[in-house]
Amino acid sequence: MKFTKNIEVKNIFNKISYKYDFLNSLLSFGLHKLWKRKLVYLLKPLNGEDWADLCCGTGDLAFLISKRVSPKGSITGIDSAEDILNIAKKKSEIKKNKFINWEIKDVLTIDVCSKKFDGICMSYGLRNLNNVEEGIKKVFYLLKNKGRAGFLDFHHATQHSLPNIFQKLYLRIIVVTISSLFNLNKEYAYIEKSIKNFPKKNELIKIAKEVGFKKVEYRTIFFGQMGILILFK
Repeated sequence: MKFTKNIEVKNIFNKISYKYDFLNSLLSFGLHKLWKRKLVYLLKPLNGEDWADLCCGTGDLAFLISKRVSPKGSITGIDSAEDILNIAKKKSEIKKNKFINWEIKDVLTIDVCSKKFDGICMSYGLRNLNNVEEGIKKVFYLLKNKGRAGFLDFHHATQHSLPNIFQKLYLRIIVVTISSLFNLNKEYAYIEKSIKNFPKKNELIKIAKEVGFKKVEYRTIFFGQMGILILFK
């Protein structure tokens, strides 16, 4: 089945949706908010621009970018997991944010002719796509000329390196153990599996350049645990 992985990921995020924000903050010691702000800082969204937050989850990035592009611009939050997207919608209602549009859709099925964006962001979603290369290619065609895109995700460190060893121990001992308290250990154990199949830094850079991006930047943060990929069309 072509979208087997996408369906698996959608089911995972639907199941963990009720504890998603809580566990994100707990397991990252609240640092995920700083990493997302770093991504937005590097992308520099401007008032009046149109943006998309792909695999938006509960909308953290969408809300951050909305502050930058409003009141003249807009942002579209897109995710295939309905339960987690409903949480984003509820947040939007509480914040009375009218600048964000929410869409239930698989990233790889977005019609590239429907709309072009000045910028696109994605946090912890690229490695979960059915095909990373197709995902980056989709982003390329969804961007306007001179548009830019940014991806925040786990850094796939070199095997047996200190960051790699720390990452494995942290995911297996801390993340899985804590998530098991909420009967979500199987869902959070998926993270290590997804990182293992995720392209490394140089592979991501190569893919992005082959897709057509003119400028590609990659930097690691938090002692090599996370990576930020910035692409310019």
